[in-house]
Amino acid sequence: MSRLVWRAGWIAAAVALVVVPFGYAITEVHRDVLMGAGCGLAIGVGIGLRGGAQAGPWMGILIGSIVGIATALIAGVAPRDGFLVLVPPILALAVGMHDGLRETSFSRYRDMSRETFIVSALLALGFFLAWIVSGELASAVRLAVAPFACMPWIALISGLLSHRREGWLDTRPPRLLVLSAVLLFATLLVLLVDEQLGYARNANVIPGIVPVLQYVGVWGLGLAAVPAAAFLLGRVAVMWLQPRLRVYGRLADYLRIMWVPIGGFAVGYLMIIVLFAGFYGMLERFSPGAFADAAVGIKGWLFFAFFTGLAQDYATVVPVSDGARLLVGAHLILSAGWIVVLFAAVMSFIGPQLERIARRHAEEES
Repeated sequence: MSRLVWRAGWIAAAVALVVVPFGYAITEVHRDVLMGAGCGLAIGVGIGLRGGAQAGPWMGILIGSIVGIATALIAGVAPRDGFLVLVPPILALAVGMHDGLRETSFSRYRDMSRETFIVSALLALGFFLAWIVSGELASAVRLAVAPFACMPWIALISGLLSHRREGWLDTRPPRLLVLSAVLLFATLLVLLVDEQLGYARNANVIPGIVPVLQYVGVWGLGLAAVPAAAFLLGRVAVMWLQPRLRVYGRLADYLRIMWVPIGGFAVGYLMIIVLFAGFYGMLERFSPGAFADAAVGIKGWLFFAFFTGLAQDYATVVPVSDGARLLVGAHLILSAGWIVVLFAAVMSFIGPQLERIARRHAEEES
């Protein structure tokens, strides 16, 4: 149990670290960022904890981050209560990515409906928590119900887009699923027409039959095409990314060996920075004017030494005298030499261990 809690915690932290800054870069509305974070956390933790040969923590972080970013992005441009704009594409995207993970296990409409229901529950939890934190209980309940209301329609679209692939068992969708999806679709269109007529009545305008039919056609096409495109995009993206993300599992083995040498390099580099920060400050103390705009304390000299070691110009301090330029040159030579010498020493030390890891991975693949 404690292991599951630990895994859920670090998956949630990783997703939040990606989604929250990206969300605030998209919109300044806290509620929209909370919705993105809530949906991303729910989907990421849910998929990450289910695990399996194809899923796992890394895929949970990836899918949760994508869902969270997409939710914040759509919520930033959607109307305040525009759940028809927000929920169907997000639900279809999440189901598509989940389907991309477990392609061979979704072999019938029943499997697709079950997984769509699970994803709907996770999204509903994310929406509900986000709006509760925002202090809007009525909207929280309404938006939390929306994924379940859209579930039959998304499950039917996902099944229709998957029923021709190899291993699919059902030739026709279940009648109950079709009936539920058609009733939902018709109900949504009726609500949209009633909303449009309400706007027209408030404006003292009587819309004609043709504009109403055009309005219904545009929304009907959007409710069918947008979720279908989102589902296919999510499935293709995860199927393409999944084998390429296996490198991160292997990367952990290499990092365990290189952790100590990396720490040794960082300590030595830090010592060079501290040493030359003192040299720069002492030179300016005993030879005023050696550096232009050098009215800085030890913090400024540390920053100057850091950027100098990276061969980058510092914003304010500039070497002027010959002694200052020689000192900067010596710093650059020593920093470059430290990188070369330590890299050679580390590779000679850990080279055999890296080769053993590479052979083990090759044997596992063969």
